[in-house]
Amino acid sequence: MIARLRGRPVVWDAGGLVLDVGGVGYRLLATPTAVRKAEGRDEVALETHLHVREDAMQLFGFADGNERELFEQLLAVSGVGPKVALAIVSGYSPAELRRAIVREDAALFETIPGIGRKTAQRVVLELKEKITQLVAVSDSTPGEPDTHVVARDALVELGYSVSEAEQRLASTDPNLPAAERVREALRAA
Repeated sequence: MIARLRGRPVVWDAGGLVLDVGGVGYRLLATPTAVRKAEGRDEVALETHLHVREDAMQLFGFADGNERELFEQLLAVSGVGPKVALAIVSGYSPAELRRAIVREDAALFETIPGIGRKTAQRVVLELKEKITQLVAVSDSTPGEPDTHVVARDALVELGYSVSEAEQRLASTDPNLPAAERVREALRAA
């Protein structure tokens, strides 16, 4: 299996990049962070995953090991193939996705293009135990609601879609109480 490549980025776009490694051009379907890491560099090292099927071999590229690890965990979920897993890993940082899984926040996954309610629920259900062992939920005590989810739900109640609410909250300070995050998100409108 090809787990890592170091080479010169030759071509890059939203869908991935071509990495010249010793005169051989490898086409990587890559996350946006991997593409940004490669842009304008003389040489870059990317983590990779080689997905082999009966009719094709696809090479996926990631900015770091956390992205690749989450991608591989997503492949273990029934009904999630490599393109859906790449879309999920491309949608948010691995830390945000793991927190959403631990908090059973399937709505976050539904904001990712191509991910429906059933797939989002399946991802949360099937990965919750695996991820919970790796992630300690920070800032929330048992029984206390997650301030991010509360703020997002408040914006949804005000008429924003889940995706719009997530985008607005991304520009706010995550350490603020939910009410203050909502105020900041509304001010930015």
